[in-house]
Amino acid sequence: MSLDNANPVVYERTREREVLPEDEDDDIEDLFDDREVFDLIREINDPEHPLTLEELNVVDSENVHVNDTEGTVEVLFTPTIPHCSMATLIGLSIRVKLLRALPPRFKVDVKIAPGTHASEDAVNKQLADKERVAAALENSHLLKVVNQCLASKRKLG
Repeated sequence: MSLDNANPVVYERTREREVLPEDEDDDIEDLFDDREVFDLIREINDPEHPLTLEELNVVDSENVHVNDTEGTVEVLFTPTIPHCSMATLIGLSIRVKLLRALPPRFKVDVKIAPGTHASEDAVNKQLADKERVAAALENSHLLKVVNQCLASKRKLG
């Protein structure tokens, strides 16, 4: 099997978010913000490489936009190359991670960053179509691949 991008550039990870006492206080209602959503998707595994989407700079905190009040989340992601055949799978993995992690009141929009992929419009159309996403997740093989992308590889402790 040949890889789309056999030698990707690996980027430095973003510093971990500092946990403040009010973050751990269950009596304080805190809103979802850009960084919290970024932290949910940064560890998603790339389908081709043993690296995370953050390490490949496919996702970054500047391209995550959350409006907790309106219940919207928008994530723009950048494939490592303009003809990445895994772009739809990557977008689907991001969407599934957020749908599983966020309350159902959120409308999640996952798109390819403008001008970064040859089939940007087609991929964005697929990712925005709820029926196509649902059908894709009914495919057991595809669901297995998505779950592998979402499986944590990070060692705790």
